[in-house]
Amino acid sequence: MAALTEGRNTPQALGDIRTGPVAAAALIFEGALVMRNAAGDLVPASTATGLMGVGRAEERADNSAGAAGDQNLAYRPGVFRFANSAGGDAIGQADIGKVVYAVDDQTVALTDGTGTRSKAGFVDAIDAQGVWVRFDEALTRLA
Repeated sequence: MAALTEGRNTPQALGDIRTGPVAAAALIFEGALVMRNAAGDLVPASTATGLMGVGRAEERADNSAGAAGDQNLAYRPGVFRFANSAGGDAIGQADIGKVVYAVDDQTVALTDGTGTRSKAGFVDAIDAQGVWVRFDEALTRLA
């Protein structure tokens, strides 16, 4: 495409809700920690490699009997509280700013579980109920 020779109305994405195709055979519950797989489809977080955290599911998407992309999911990047792992994988106050890893669709851990877990996001805060995780897919990919 050639350079502009006059003004243009460039489209803008408004708001912070994004949508994406759901992976084949995936069931994602509203409020779940959502990840993108290597094919670019959305899946519920799990202990697996090759995934990248994108945010929180804003709705339920049941693509259990469908092919990849048969359904779309609305998800939101941002800061959300999820359950803290336990033992040596528990996240503490000193871990604010560090990358966290997905254990399941509601739990994050401090380590990658010796190479078995994917990056979810960054620790934003800790409280008695869990870990506040900041989801920004581009930044997480760089970490």
